[in-house]
Amino acid sequence: MLGLDDGGDASTWGRLRAIQLDALGRRAALLFGLHVVAVMLTLPAFVPWQRVLWASTVLAGTGAVAWRRRRMSDRIENEASRRDIAGAVIDSLAIALLWTFPFLAAARGHVLPASPDLWLAGLALTLGSALILAPVPLAGVTFVVVVAAAMALALLTAQMHLAAAATVMVAGLLTYLTLALGHALVARHLTQAALDERNETVSLLLRDFDEQGSDWLWEIDAARRIVHASERFAAACRLPAETMTNLPFLQVLAGPTWEAGNFAAGLRQLAEKLKQREGFRDLTLPIVLDGEERWWEIAARPRYDANGVFLGFRGVASDVTEQRASADKINRMARFDTLTGLPNRLHVNEALSRALTDAERWRSRCAFMMIDLDRFKAVNDTLGHPIGDRLLGRVSERLSQMMSENELIGRLGGDEFAVVVRDASDPQRVERLARTIIDTLSRPYEVDQHTLLIGASVGVATSPRDGRTAETLIRSADLALYRSKDRGGGVFHAYEPQLHADAEERRVLELELRQALERGELALHYQPVVDAGSGNLRGFEALLRWNHPRLGPIGPNRFVGIAEETRLISPIGEWVARTACEEAARWPGDLRVAVNVSPEQLTNPNFVTVIASALAQSRLPAQRLELEVTEGVFMREGTGATRVLEQVLDLGVRLSLDDFGTGFSSLGYLSRTRFSSIKIDRSFVVSAAQGVAEPLAIIRAVVALARSLGMMTTAEGVETEAELALVRELGCTAIQGYYFGRPLPVDDTRDLIRRNLGKARAA
Repeated sequence: MLGLDDGGDASTWGRLRAIQLDALGRRAALLFGLHVVAVMLTLPAFVPWQRVLWASTVLAGTGAVAWRRRRMSDRIENEASRRDIAGAVIDSLAIALLWTFPFLAAARGHVLPASPDLWLAGLALTLGSALILAPVPLAGVTFVVVVAAAMALALLTAQMHLAAAATVMVAGLLTYLTLALGHALVARHLTQAALDERNETVSLLLRDFDEQGSDWLWEIDAARRIVHASERFAAACRLPAETMTNLPFLQVLAGPTWEAGNFAAGLRQLAEKLKQREGFRDLTLPIVLDGEERWWEIAARPRYDANGVFLGFRGVASDVTEQRASADKINRMARFDTLTGLPNRLHVNEALSRALTDAERWRSRCAFMMIDLDRFKAVNDTLGHPIGDRLLGRVSERLSQMMSENELIGRLGGDEFAVVVRDASDPQRVERLARTIIDTLSRPYEVDQHTLLIGASVGVATSPRDGRTAETLIRSADLALYRSKDRGGGVFHAYEPQLHADAEERRVLELELRQALERGELALHYQPVVDAGSGNLRGFEALLRWNHPRLGPIGPNRFVGIAEETRLISPIGEWVARTACEEAARWPGDLRVAVNVSPEQLTNPNFVTVIASALAQSRLPAQRLELEVTEGVFMREGTGATRVLEQVLDLGVRLSLDDFGTGFSSLGYLSRTRFSSIKIDRSFVVSAAQGVAEPLAIIRAVVALARSLGMMTTAEGVETEAELALVRELGCTAIQGYYFGRPLPVDDTRDLIRRNLGKARAA
C-alpha cells in the first residue's frame, strides 16, 4: 500500500500503483488551489520583500509538482514502479519543506512574530493536503509529519506547550486518516480489479459457451423485450440478430400463433413465470419455425441491480427436438407391442385403471375382455414362428378395425389380446362385440400362400360386479377365458363367482397333487379289454386314480389337466409306466397292459429311457406294453413327439391311437406312424347304436382302413347288448367298456385274471 514492496505479485501491485498515481494526478489541480489559498492566508505574517520571495517559491514549487503529477497520470497506463511512487513522495517532501519556513522563522523569533492566523493556516493546510495526497499514503504522511513537526517546534519555542501537544495529536489523527483512506482506496481498487477480472472471465466463458455450446443465451428487460440476442439465438429463431433487439420475447417464441392467440400450454406457463418473476428450468415448449415444429427447453433466472430493482431475465435455451423424438420412440417401445403396433400389457393396464376411475366417478360400468387364439400353437409348430408372427399381424388388423372410440385393443403377449371397454353400461353391446370378435377371427387367413384356420376364445369381466381394481378385473376375465377354453374354445364366457371357487379348487388340488405321489395316494385301476369275437381277455388299460385322505376320490378329469399344466405329468407318468409294467409282469400268458401317454410326456428327452428302464426292471416283454396316444400329440410337431414315438416303437412296444376321429386329419396320422391298433371313441359307438348314419359310416371306414394296414380296432365305451352286437357286426377286433367290466383295483384285477384263466382251462 505504501509502495515500498511488491507483496509477492509485482504485476498486481504495479497496476495498483498506477491507479494510486492516476488518482493523485486527477487531484493535482485541487492540490495547487489549496496551496494558493494557504499562501494568501499566510502572507500577512511576512514583511513585503519576504512575501514576494516565499510566495513565489511556494507557488512555483507547488505548480511544478501539480503539473508533473498530472503528466504522470496521463503517461502511466496500466502499471507503475516503486520509483514512480518515490517521486511522488519526494515532491510531497519538497513542498512540505517550503512550508516549514514560516513556522521555523516564527520559532527563531527574528523573522516574524507568532501569529494565530499562521497556525490556523498550517492546520488547514495539513488537513487538506492529507486528504488530497491520500491515494499515495506515504506522500500524505510525509507532508503531514514534516509540516506538523515545524509547527510543534515553533509552539514549543514560544512556550505554548498545550498548542504543541494539540498539533502533535492532530498530526497523528491526520496520519491515521491518510493511511485509512489509502487502505480503503487500495481495497476498493483491488475488489474492483477482482470483479473486473471475474466479469471478464465470465464474459469470455459466456462468449465461448454461446459460440460453441449446444445451448444459446438470451436476455430480456423488465418489459420482456429482448436486450441481447446472440448470433446462435438469432439463428435458432431464424431471424437477423440486429432486428431482434427490443422485440417482445414471447412474440418471437409464439411465431405464427401470436396474432391468433392460440398459444401452446408451455408458452402460457413461460408467460406466467415471467409475470411472477420466478426462476425456472427444464421448461419445454413447441416452437414453429418456417412451418416446422421444433421443441425448445428453456431455463432462466430473474436479474436485480444492487438496489434490488428488477431488471429482467437472463437464461439459456436449447433445441431438444431430436432428444424428444428419441424419448417418444423409447416411450412408444415401452408402451406398444413391437410386432403388432398395438398397446402392450403396461398400456392396457393403465387404460383399464383410467376406465375404472372414470366408471366410479360417473357411477357407470367398464369391462375387460381377454382373447386367446385357438389352434395358434399348431400354426407355430407346423409352419414356423415367422408365419405365426405374420398371422398375429393379420389378427391385430382385424381386431383394430372392430374397435370404436369406446374400446382399446392391446396385445398382452403370445397369442393373448385384451380389450378395455370404457363404457359397458349396455351388457348386450359387450356380448355382441365378444361374439363379433370370435366370428371375425375365425374366418380364414391367407398368409404366404397358406390358408390358415384358427379361432378365438373370449372371457369378459365387468366392473364393479367382477372387480373394482384393474388387478381383480383382469383376474376375473382370465378365469372366464379359462372356462371358454375348457369348453373347447370358440365361445364367449362371462365371469361368474363359481369360476373363482373352481380356480381356488384347482389351486388346492395343485398343491396336494405335488405331494400325492410321495404320500402314496395315487393308484392304478385296470379295465379289461376283450376279444370281440370270443370274449376272451386280451389285456387291460391302466387308469390312474387319486384317493385323497381328506378330499376323497378325485377323478382324472379333475387332476390330469392340472398335472399337465404344472409339468407334474412327467414324474407321475414315469410312476404309472413302472407300476403298470411291474403289475403286468405278474400276469400269465400274453396279456397286454395299455398305458396312456400325455403329449407333455413326449417333450421329455428322457421318455424313451423311462420306458426302456421300466421294461428292463419288470422283465416285461416289450410287445406286451401298449402306449396309447391321442391326436393332440401330432398337433405339436415342433416338439419332436413323432421322433420320440419312433424310438419307443424300436424297443418293440406297441402303439395305439386313442379317441380316434375326435380330432383333425386323423387318417393322415395313420400313414405317418406305425400304430398297432386304433381305438374308436365311445361317442361314435353310442351314436351308431342309435342308428345315426354318419357314425356308422365312420366306424366301417376305420375298420376297413385298419384291416388294410394290419391294425386292430378297439371299440371303447361298450355298455349294452345292442352296442356289443353292433361293434361285432362292424368288424371291430377288440372291445372295452362297462359291459365287460369297470376299472378294477389291483387285487380285483388279479382275481379276474385267475377266473378267466380257470374258464380257459376248463374249456
